[in-house]
Amino acid sequence: MCTRPRAENAPRRALTALFRLTRAETECDADAATRAARRNHAAARRAELGQDYVTRFAARVRELYPHCPDRRETAIAEHACRKYSGRIGRSGSAESLDPEAIDLAVIAHIRHTETPYDDLLLRGHDRHDARARVRDLIDEVLRTWAERRLSGARRI
Repeated sequence: MCTRPRAENAPRRALTALFRLTRAETECDADAATRAARRNHAAARRAELGQDYVTRFAARVRELYPHCPDRRETAIAEHACRKYSGRIGRSGSAESLDPEAIDLAVIAHIRHTETPYDDLLLRGHDRHDARARVRDLIDEVLRTWAERRLSGARRI
């Protein structure tokens, strides 16, 4: 059996590789629309599941804090449950709608929206000192929003 020298086969190998690459690109292009549709469907499903969770979280805030201002429970839930944020709304206890986790989210919201906490930080106060200074204000708002409960809310 006679074989060609390696150098003579080089152009054939290059053409074969080019043919295979072209065929792979064509196949990839052919199913690009299908892959895009699957990605879009998966993203929509994830968003739907995320929105369902935010809705349940907001309902739990409203249940535990019935006198919370209108639509504020949605703002609390959307902020606390933001994906990949590391916030309390993404913890296991929050996903089970544990009252303590809900309390933490509400307390954080009140701290930033109903007190001068952020201003204290901007003026150079230590975080722990600023929290101590606004604790009574937070407790007052919590009592107003909850009325019927608060005995177990954690202070942070």
